[in-house]
Amino acid sequence: MNATNNGAPSEPPVPDSIKTHPAWFRLIDQRNWYDKKSQHCQGWYKRLKLAQIALAVLIPATSLLPADCAKWAASIAGILIAVLEAAQQMNQYSTLWVTYRATAERLKHEQYLFLANAGPYKGLADPARLIALAERVEEHVSTEHANWFNETRSSVTATSEDKK
Repeated sequence: MNATNNGAPSEPPVPDSIKTHPAWFRLIDQRNWYDKKSQHCQGWYKRLKLAQIALAVLIPATSLLPADCAKWAASIAGILIAVLEAAQQMNQYSTLWVTYRATAERLKHEQYLFLANAGPYKGLADPARLIALAERVEEHVSTEHANWFNETRSSVTATSEDKK
């Protein structure tokens, strides 16, 4: 059983018969994957934005440098800001952070509904509950993947049209 620092459980207990079922494994695997990816994207987004802000704040300070140095320092800072923003736009860290977090939270919600025998799992025997869990987990993952595909395709299409 997982425990927090004060000894209270951080996850509800799960019967062994459930833990070993492929539907449960898939739920936990996907929930953890989306959680980890969300944290990864959040970290990169915040690092890139903080670097951009720091560079932007330094641009006025470059006016205190000798004229030749000031123009080079300000130019380089501006270029770096543009490159960092381009990296953020290409990798879509902001969008993916939010999308992955939303999917992770939907999967966590599904986990607790399942364990509480609530919502779509209410009144079902374990075999039927596990089938419903498998279907609902795959629906969440498939929806997220379809949304990602559509957003990626539309951003690629927009980029292609901009080049015309």
